[in-house]
Amino acid sequence: MIQSTIKTRVVGVGLSIDETIFAIVDLRGNIIAKDSFPTTDFPNVNDFITYLSERIVALVEANGGYESVRSVGISSPSGNFRTGCIEYPPNMPWKGQIPMAAMLRDRLGLAVALGNDAHVRALGEYVFGSAHGLQDFLYINLGHGVGSCIFTNGKAYLGSEGFSGEIGHTCIEHNGRLCGCGNRGCLEAYAGTKGVVKTATDLLESDSRPSLMRGMTDMTPKDVFECCEKGDELAIETFRRTGQMLGIGLANYASILNPEAVILAGGIARAGKWLIEPTHDSFEEHVFHNLKGKVKFLTSNLNKAERDVLGASALAWNVKEYSLFI
Repeated sequence: MIQSTIKTRVVGVGLSIDETIFAIVDLRGNIIAKDSFPTTDFPNVNDFITYLSERIVALVEANGGYESVRSVGISSPSGNFRTGCIEYPPNMPWKGQIPMAAMLRDRLGLAVALGNDAHVRALGEYVFGSAHGLQDFLYINLGHGVGSCIFTNGKAYLGSEGFSGEIGHTCIEHNGRLCGCGNRGCLEAYAGTKGVVKTATDLLESDSRPSLMRGMTDMTPKDVFECCEKGDELAIETFRRTGQMLGIGLANYASILNPEAVILAGGIARAGKWLIEPTHDSFEEHVFHNLKGKVKFLTSNLNKAERDVLGASALAWNVKEYSLFI
């Protein structure tokens, strides 16, 4: 095969519960063009794949054509890089094991790599963000769930089945809160979105002090953060308790893996000092004594609107090139 030019672009796809974002990204991480649509419009995964394929083709053809695109990367909750499948996603509309990489490859005629959203975001941080220059770090994503990725010697450690890094489903309290996975006492039940809200509602029931959170319907961690900014004592206590539990979980993690840094990202991490300071204090209290004061706490510096497609673009370069159009 004689190829006269090197393909310098990939397509990155960031798939989340609410929205799917896709973009053409060049070698240096510059976003050439970007588009999006609601994931929730497609309860049937086959309809989703058809629509996503059509939209990617349209975007590519309007911005340089297929001859410039090497491959596609996808970031997804419950994604498995080893299998290319979304596997039994608890928070997505689709059930079972979904061979999304293969399905999209068949539609597009290009190589497709798929990874867990925490894995892909960690890769994005390593190539473009806060982890640039680090070799051993833990990436923690705090959102609907609590996901993570382990980077060691400059590479993501995925485990034998591709499921490493499920810190959200490690037990930090025996017989504690019921988690969405079916177990009790998982870190996610305390530091994920529902966990933060549960802590807030429990406090409101047990503490009679006035609070801006009282009477809120459909409370979110963002609401709790905004109350913290206004000096609400119960909101501040909510994140203090969240940080206490998160710090214990991270201390256990770090004591085993001895990372250079812990990188916190995701919507809940944007609570800033209200969460980060109590988390760090708890971490230092519980981590192995030889690591005290030696593990950096960092926050993601990638733009939320770009982090998934940038990480997915980095992932796309890690799949063997394939094309029906060469």
